[in-house]
Amino acid sequence: MPATSRFFSAAAGGVTGAGLCVGALAIGGVFDDSPTQIVTAAPPAASSPAVRATPAAAGSLAALYEQTSPSVVEIRARDGGKGRATAPTPRSPDPRSPSPQPPSPFPDPRGRDGVATGSGFVVDADGTIITNAHVVGDSKDVTVRFDEDDDPVRAEVRGTDPSTDIAVLKIDPEAAGGRVEPLPLAKAGDANVGDTALAIGNPFGLERTATAGIISATGRQIEAPNGFSIAGAIQTDAPINPGNSGGPLLDGKGRVLGVNSQILTGGSQGNVGIGFAVPSTTVAEVLPDLKAGRKISRPYLGVSTTERPSGDGALVAAVVRGGPGDDAGLRARDVVVQIGDTRIERPDDVAAAIEGRKAGDRIELTVTRDGARRTLEVKLGSRPASVR
Repeated sequence: MPATSRFFSAAAGGVTGAGLCVGALAIGGVFDDSPTQIVTAAPPAASSPAVRATPAAAGSLAALYEQTSPSVVEIRARDGGKGRATAPTPRSPDPRSPSPQPPSPFPDPRGRDGVATGSGFVVDADGTIITNAHVVGDSKDVTVRFDEDDDPVRAEVRGTDPSTDIAVLKIDPEAAGGRVEPLPLAKAGDANVGDTALAIGNPFGLERTATAGIISATGRQIEAPNGFSIAGAIQTDAPINPGNSGGPLLDGKGRVLGVNSQILTGGSQGNVGIGFAVPSTTVAEVLPDLKAGRKISRPYLGVSTTERPSGDGALVAAVVRGGPGDDAGLRARDVVVQIGDTRIERPDDVAAAIEGRKAGDRIELTVTRDGARRTLEVKLGSRPASVR
């Protein structure tokens, strides 16, 4: 397989129904047209397959790799990885000087042959596979391969969720030779800063590459392909590069902590040691619906919020014209201090307060405006396909 790569980076400011995410992001898992040359001291002999001289020590990274790597696959999606759709434009805090829309960190990842390439992993013995939504895009022509020498296995796209950047595929286990070994998903609280993290994927087309590091932080907020934000992302310094997208970030027990999705580039052309994975708890949340082919509907407030320069609460940065918040009289520069019985101390609390509610539910929003407290009743809407 030719090793080719495209590295995208952009200044990203993702406006969300509950928060504002700003960062320079790049997609790990997309290729372009320029070949990457790999030089070796001498070509390997055809009759000398890679064989471990001694068994891997129990508890070592080598043993962890041997245990989990058979569950990691290469994914190819023809006409996949398409960019985001459009949606209502948020209202600028100052209507006289509207803020320009930030560039998308999710540009079209297709190479010259129209194929997006990434990674994935088996999550169920029935042939269910997890990857990133930005790898699959709108493609219905998707194949997976467990080993470089295997024939590709056709995969059915059961569902994609751009709001979490998760896609669910399904293959026939028999078509894969019965080698379908699921990886367990970690639970809430399993990811701790400083713990070992192992990433497995296909960076630059290099099959089943392992990179290791630690969990650098938890609870990060990153931008989804549709411009909304993903809460609870895991930050790691395990090197993640183009081609890793959709692959697993594993803990020392072989549990999937998250799905490798993005890296911070800082304007460089390579990994700088800051990568992000969509948390396993989010995967577990959307998996049943996506596996069943059901579209996921989420409540929508129609505002973006940011940190206050001082004090508690979430400062309203923008209000979507005609959205639920706009209809209820919410304005830019209001400070949200309470939703129902939940006190709001920071922007992430807004998303948490409406999580689990449905479109059509009515909530009471307490805000401060010009030094006075006001209570607004908001009828939640249904989140649009994109923030644009």
